[in-house]
Amino acid sequence: MNSDKNSMVAQTQTQTQSLAVVIGASGGLGAALQAQLERDGHHAQVLGLGRRTDPGIDFSQEASIASAAQAVAEVCAAANLELRLLIVATGFLHGASGQPERSWANLDVGYLEHVFKINTLGPGLVMKHFFPLLPKQGRCVAGFLSAKVGSIGDNALGGWYGYRASKAALNQLVKTASIELTRRNRQSICVALHPGTVSTALSEPFAKTGLNVRPAPEAARDLLAVLEALTPQDTGGLVDYLGQKLPF
Repeated sequence: MNSDKNSMVAQTQTQTQSLAVVIGASGGLGAALQAQLERDGHHAQVLGLGRRTDPGIDFSQEASIASAAQAVAEVCAAANLELRLLIVATGFLHGASGQPERSWANLDVGYLEHVFKINTLGPGLVMKHFFPLLPKQGRCVAGFLSAKVGSIGDNALGGWYGYRASKAALNQLVKTASIELTRRNRQSICVALHPGTVSTALSEPFAKTGLNVRPAPEAARDLLAVLEALTPQDTGGLVDYLGQKLPF
């Protein structure tokens, strides 16, 4: 009886093709991740979502995240797809809302609210609305762009209070969600990712001489290779673009 049941599950999984979703596809690294996934051809379909897509995602509007998740669910149902890869490639470091702080004297409520909204609260709401779409059986992966500077154990320089804290909070969300996700699907993987310094608008003002600044397409290839190599034992961790586990 068990062998018959396992055979039915295997047949269902082979009949169902995989979908990959990249949230933040309007950014430099997100666009590169979507393009690389499309070139690789490992998934039957690749969807990129962002502020300027249809449907669009605005992290200040939870309803937009819920609507996007519903749209993805409809795509899966119509094309017999399963969401097997979810990448959240969003992030905020500097802009009209402020700059990373050099000192506690520079702490600003407006900047802190914005950096947490983009780096922590938005990805958390993605978990709320998109994780129910992940299959309950078989390998599935959720990767969230974090940063090494979000590691509390690795913080030796100080500064960048809001960015560090928002990424550290994201790491905690990832760890906590990974535990719940494992209860739902023992083959699931949920990780935070450190992409290194990538040549994008986010890092441009801080790409000092001597840093290993990599083009977005190269960074995308590295991150996807890391995600491909992960196992369920890696879930809940902070992993860099070389596949090395970093301290929280």
